[in-house]
Amino acid sequence: MKKVLIPTKLDTVAADMLRAADFEVVQDDSTPFEELLSSHSDTEVMIVRSEKVTSDVIDALPRLRLVVRAGAGYNTIDIKHARRKNVDVMNTPGANSNAVAELVIAMMLAGIRNVVTADISTRAGKWEKKKLMGRELTGKTVGVVGMGNIGKLVVKRLRGFDVKILAYDPVLSADLADTLGVELRKIDEIFAESDFISLHVPETDETKKMVNRSLLERMKPGAVLVNCARAGIVNEDDLRAVKQERELVFCNDVYPKDVEGPKSVADIADVMLPHLGASTREANRNAATRAAEQTIDYFEKGLTSYVVNKGVPDGLDSKFQELAFALAKLARHYLGTEVSPHQIETSFYGTLKEYGNWMLAPIAAGIAPEFDIFQDAADAKAFFEGRGIIVNDRDTDDSKNYGESMTIDLIEGEKNSLARVSVRGTIAEGNLMISRLNDFDKLYLEAAGHILFFEYGDKPGVIGKVASILGEGGINIIDIRAPQSADGNKALAVIKTNVPVSDGIVAEAAKAIGADAAFAVSF
Repeated sequence: MKKVLIPTKLDTVAADMLRAADFEVVQDDSTPFEELLSSHSDTEVMIVRSEKVTSDVIDALPRLRLVVRAGAGYNTIDIKHARRKNVDVMNTPGANSNAVAELVIAMMLAGIRNVVTADISTRAGKWEKKKLMGRELTGKTVGVVGMGNIGKLVVKRLRGFDVKILAYDPVLSADLADTLGVELRKIDEIFAESDFISLHVPETDETKKMVNRSLLERMKPGAVLVNCARAGIVNEDDLRAVKQERELVFCNDVYPKDVEGPKSVADIADVMLPHLGASTREANRNAATRAAEQTIDYFEKGLTSYVVNKGVPDGLDSKFQELAFALAKLARHYLGTEVSPHQIETSFYGTLKEYGNWMLAPIAAGIAPEFDIFQDAADAKAFFEGRGIIVNDRDTDDSKNYGESMTIDLIEGEKNSLARVSVRGTIAEGNLMISRLNDFDKLYLEAAGHILFFEYGDKPGVIGKVASILGEGGINIIDIRAPQSADGNKALAVIKTNVPVSDGIVAEAAKAIGADAAFAVSF
């Protein structure tokens, strides 16, 4: 009988289902977490909500085989340490999505109809009807930043308000956007054109503080910003500086930590809730049911579809997965992070052709920061399908003598024209090597550190101009490559630097040399 520990307030349906399947279940949300770990060190399965599952927690349970997050996000779980300890980690994506989507609508309406302020005022015996004049959602423009499960449901729930919906999602195809009835926009356009903006992106290195002063200053006077995603994606200081001037309304449900005590956004939030996004009886029951079903299927049927930290199969060097991620990331930056790819084409040479499926998750993570590299092929396929991206694995001819290498192509989804970027790479002496970028062959560039790329019509003096601009910015050059295209008409300046280079400096250098393409990427 396998022992399951549920140290959280979760619907009892999970415990009932597990006991019926002959699991021993301990559900206790009142005893301190540390005491439960000590008292139940023989735990094999743990089902959690927002509890932090650190390396110490994992080490305290030597028989642990499975951790299930009853919810979608699993940033509170050390999935890498779990993998090292051969512990699988699952989530239950979608179980809470409707609850969060409905709360977004509730917060929009509360923000513009002064619901919280009016309640407090009226309870105090006041009658401030004129002072509390509100606005309507109907007929307005709503921007949805991030079109995952929750973003799509927000769009669906908004339909009854007859609103115009703009969407920002770097990997949502134009065809799927048409099907969903949303208009794709760049992020700055979303902020400039929307009366309401709802955030639905994860907190990653690329999205941290993405909602900054530059975007906030573009917002319409009186516009509403709703954050039910992650606290770190909004730069609070920038919002504080802009909010009053533009009379913005800020509705917030997320914080750096879900704990009691003062909140840093208290002075700028018009509506603030204690992370209630997933706090509905229905969502709790859905997550509990899914957690139990997945646990039972894991042990009885060997189903691992929702494991988010899978390892690699025998015979595959994990570095090739790192290579797939790096090539996809490079291709994404070359194509343009504001451009939605319509199609991905892959070629795997040598023995790698047996492991094409194992490269899909790293490729998805390379083009979309919200996708975790530890997820599997099924997750990646579902992700691509959900964004309207077609994936085609081409047949390969090993007579070309490419060895153990791979090629990844991204194709832009314009209806009447196609833009393609193609990158090939391999592993050399344990290093991730980029061997070709479009027509620039024999590049032999290590995918590591901070790298600038400038494509331009071949002419003298270009490297010197770029080096001068970098020098003025206090940036040191570590390495330079300048290959020509196969026809000799184009050149590619590839410059490794000691620090990341800002978009402003990249743009300045691109203008100075008349570059056809320019971007920076860090590995």
